[in-house]
Amino acid sequence: MLARVWSASLVGIDAVKVGVEVDVAGGLPGIVVVGLPDTAVQESKERVRTALKNAGYVFPMRRIVVNLTPADLRKEGPSFDLPISVGILAASEQVNVDLLEEYLFLGEVSLDGGLRPVAGVLAIAAAAKRIGISGLVVPADNAREAAVVKGLKVFGFKHLSEVGEFLSASENYASAQVNGLEELEKARFAGPDLCDVKGQAHARRALEIAAAGGHNLIFVGPPGSGKTMLARRLPSILPPLTFEEALEVTQIHSVAGLLKDKGTLVATRPFRAPHHSASGPSLVGGGSFPRPGEISLAHRGVLFLDELTEFKRDVLEFLRQPLEDGQVTISRTRQSVQFPAQFTLVASTNPCPCGYFGDTVQPCTCSPRAREQYWARLSGPLMDRIDLQVGVNRLKPEEITQQPTGEDSAMVRERVQLARERARDRFKGTPLRCNAEMKSPHLRQWCRLDDSSRNLLESAIRKLGLSVRASDRILKVARTIADLAGDENLQTQHVAEAIQYRTIDRMQ
Repeated sequence: MLARVWSASLVGIDAVKVGVEVDVAGGLPGIVVVGLPDTAVQESKERVRTALKNAGYVFPMRRIVVNLTPADLRKEGPSFDLPISVGILAASEQVNVDLLEEYLFLGEVSLDGGLRPVAGVLAIAAAAKRIGISGLVVPADNAREAAVVKGLKVFGFKHLSEVGEFLSASENYASAQVNGLEELEKARFAGPDLCDVKGQAHARRALEIAAAGGHNLIFVGPPGSGKTMLARRLPSILPPLTFEEALEVTQIHSVAGLLKDKGTLVATRPFRAPHHSASGPSLVGGGSFPRPGEISLAHRGVLFLDELTEFKRDVLEFLRQPLEDGQVTISRTRQSVQFPAQFTLVASTNPCPCGYFGDTVQPCTCSPRAREQYWARLSGPLMDRIDLQVGVNRLKPEEITQQPTGEDSAMVRERVQLARERARDRFKGTPLRCNAEMKSPHLRQWCRLDDSSRNLLESAIRKLGLSVRASDRILKVARTIADLAGDENLQTQHVAEAIQYRTIDRMQ
């Protein structure tokens, strides 16, 4: 007898509907799986055989052919264990087949018939809703993750025998329910607070501007000046995730297999801090079957690159296209996938190899040639894409011994949210979310300069040798400074302050 069960396969962070066709016919006993299965799918034959027996079912001692359609799509991972098991039971007339067309099945089976969670369930649930599937049957640990998608019936089970009982009497089971909005409202950022920072008023101001406009930021200063401490506090002043943004972030983490707490929403903005030894694929994503890298895992959050000049130059060059386009495209022979990568880049570095160039206490021991080679590790086009370049100085002795007196993150976050709301009102009817995403037509419309501001910017371009991209970054930062001040039009002081955040341009 022939039976068909629906499942799905991941392509990037999207999913494609996959048909699992099972034919039980005469011939020598055995299982054959066709349809471009990878090793994990091929191994499912032995897992399924043992699981069905231990779950109390009869494994057909006949020839079983499993066809995964479409045949030209590569199938990978253990998520096909459950649909293959259900297909064999349906083809051997051991379960009711009435619900097979309405539901999509996925999950890994253990040898005792238990169901184990798999990655990417949220992405598959979102795709199932788009194509008109009524519901999902998944392992119990994946049920809350899939139930985040509204309008989809999700049933989670711990054992293969429970799935068989559900197919016979589905009316006896209640679907999983999750209120994602409530989870977001309950979420509280638990990271370090800005009130811990002593002094550094200029750097704190730069953090506020970066958060308000979504601008990329680099801190330059000697060791121990607080660059890393400042950078790690940026997430605490960013606006909370919206429900749509939380879904995007959770979907990426689901595909990467990084969801915790049995599939609840990622309710706070991500903060990713890869080591400087990270490779290009680990940063931007890749592999034989492309998976998201650090820049995609930082989507809607912060990517922190500590000791930026210690990263390999070719690895840093991978960031140029994502920083400009907000997404990364990974091409392979069989497929090309896109991962979202709209993140705020925060980096830190020393001003020279010894770290003390320009320091007021310890003299620099580096030659001009050594400093030149040090900064040559960072290309001009990459630095042009960093809006705020901020010098961080060593704290004075009296600043070190005194108690912190600056504002806490909650107070700064209120101003940031007001600035973002002004930007959203301005961007209505466009796909823009923050000032950093503006392109040239938007700058002409919303960043018009008066004569005084224009003369000031032209002078800075001549003196610092700024590129067109760098001058555009100054306008974007000035627009954010104006939003923080509540001003509709750009003024000279806004442009002047934005120019001050080109530290590296002034050093070179």
